[in-house]
Amino acid sequence: MEDLYQIGTIGFIKSIKRFDTSFDVKLSTYAVPYILGEIKRFIRDDGTVKVSRGIKELAIKVREIQSKHLREKGEEITILEIAKQLKISKEEVAVALDSLNPVMSIYDDTYSNDEGNISIIDKIKNNVDEAEQIANRISIQGMINSLNERDKQIILLRYYKNNTQSQVAKILGISQVQVSRIEKKILENMKLKIANS
Repeated sequence: MEDLYQIGTIGFIKSIKRFDTSFDVKLSTYAVPYILGEIKRFIRDDGTVKVSRGIKELAIKVREIQSKHLREKGEEITILEIAKQLKISKEEVAVALDSLNPVMSIYDDTYSNDEGNISIIDKIKNNVDEAEQIANRISIQGMINSLNERDKQIILLRYYKNNTQSQVAKILGISQVQVSRIEKKILENMKLKIANS
């Protein structure tokens, strides 16, 4: 988490250096793709997942306890028993054990067919620009948060809770026509804001 935060900060610093105030765009709108790009680059280029020294040391202690218990008692020790011995939570033990497992890359070949090798990434690829999707969600979330309470409720009930205009009207104690009019006005204002950002 700390590594990702630091990499994100590097992306933010780069966006500040390259930000041009003559464009009518907020720094946050400009910075988000840089931050996401920097994080994606780090994950792609850095290879396997880095495990902190503390978790590695804990994993070694856990393995020693497991080996000792197996030699002395002839049976596997439970995670809960290890946690009690080390005076830590069972979740910490699980994370330590999990850190010992080999990392499987999404670029590793999973199987071959007549057309060649197929990797995990080939099976999960889509043509969606995730960075753009995230940036859009952040923009829309900001716009929704800036709405007054009634307008925010209408948008949340309609587009996040999938209620009909009639259902929203009943919940808010207004007519369906009013809901339709208010919703149309909100969406038009949001479209204008997106076009101008």
